[in-house]
Amino acid sequence: MIDGFRFQEPLWLWGALAGPLVLLAALLRQRRAPAVAFPGVGRLRAIRRSWRVRLLRLPLACAAVGLTLGAVALARPQQGSVRKDVTTQGVDIVIALDVSGSMAAEDFQPRNRLTVAKGVVAGFVERRPDDRIGLVIFAAKSLTKSPPTTDVAVLLRQLEDVRLDMLPDGTAIGSGLATALTRLRRSQARSRVIVLVTDGMNNTGEIDPMTAADLARAMEVRVYTVAVGREGPVPMPVRVQDPFTGQVVTRTVDMEVHVDEKLLGEIASRTGGEFFQATDPNSLRMIFEQIDRLEKSEIKQRTYRRYRELFPPVLAACAGLLAAAGALWGSGLRVAPS
Repeated sequence: MIDGFRFQEPLWLWGALAGPLVLLAALLRQRRAPAVAFPGVGRLRAIRRSWRVRLLRLPLACAAVGLTLGAVALARPQQGSVRKDVTTQGVDIVIALDVSGSMAAEDFQPRNRLTVAKGVVAGFVERRPDDRIGLVIFAAKSLTKSPPTTDVAVLLRQLEDVRLDMLPDGTAIGSGLATALTRLRRSQARSRVIVLVTDGMNNTGEIDPMTAADLARAMEVRVYTVAVGREGPVPMPVRVQDPFTGQVVTRTVDMEVHVDEKLLGEIASRTGGEFFQATDPNSLRMIFEQIDRLEKSEIKQRTYRRYRELFPPVLAACAGLLAAAGALWGSGLRVAPS
C-alpha cells in the first residue's frame, strides 16, 4: 500500500495566480493615485494608526486569497492510495536433508557437513519468499519438520532445530524421498521440486530409492540430488571411553565413508532433475544458487488506485473568503477609489 497525492486537473493551478495578480494590481493603482497637498499632515497620522484604516485592504486580501483557493479547488486535489497485489505462480519445494551420523564428518572445515548444509539451505529459503518450501529430515527413518509453507521465519526455526541425533542412525534415502513426495501430493503449484541432500549410501529403510524415484516421475516432481562430501577417509568425531579415567571423551579419527553417486545421479536423471557433487562449503553454496536459478517463480503484479477528493473544504474556504470580502466591501470597509 503506497499513499499518494495528486491534482486531477492540474491546469487550473495557473488560475491560482489570479489572486496575487489582482492584489498587486490594486496596490500599484493606489500608489499611482494623484497626491493632494494638505497643510495638516500631522493630524492624519492618528487616523492612519486607527484600526479602520489598517483594515482597509482586508476585503481585497480576502478576495485575492479566495480566488487562489478557488483555483486550487478546481484543480481537484486528491489524497489516495496505490495498492499492489502480487500474484505468484510459484514453486513448491521440499528439502530432504540427511541427518545420519556421517553428516558429522568435519571435512567441511571449520564446521561439520550438517552445520554447513543447514546454513546453505537457510540462505536458499531466504532467497525464495514467494515459494512454499517444506523440510524433511531422514536417517534410518524420515520425519517431516515442516510442510511446504511461505512462512520463512517458521521454516528457519525448524531448520535451526535440526540435530544429528534426532533419528536412529542409518541412511534411508528411499524413505526420505517418499516422505518428501507425500508433502507434495496435494500441491497445485505449477512446478514441484525436491532437493535431496545426502552424504551416504542407502543402507536401510522400507522403500527402495528407485521405487521412490519412479513415483516422483509419475507425480511429475523433479528431484535435484546433492552429494555432500567426498569418498574416502574423512575426520569424524567419535565418543570413546578413556581406559584410564573411565570418562567418555570425543576424539577425531579418520573414517572411511562412501557416497553412491551412481544412485543419486540415476534418481535425478529419472525425474528430470540434476545431480550435483559438493566437496566444500563454497561448492555447496554454488550448487544451491544454481538450483535457485533453475527453478524460477512467475510473479504477476496488479496495481489498484483509489483516491479521495480533498477539494470540498478548499472550495468552502474559497466561498467563505469571497463572501467575507463582499460583506466587508458592502460595509464601506474598503480602499477608497482613486
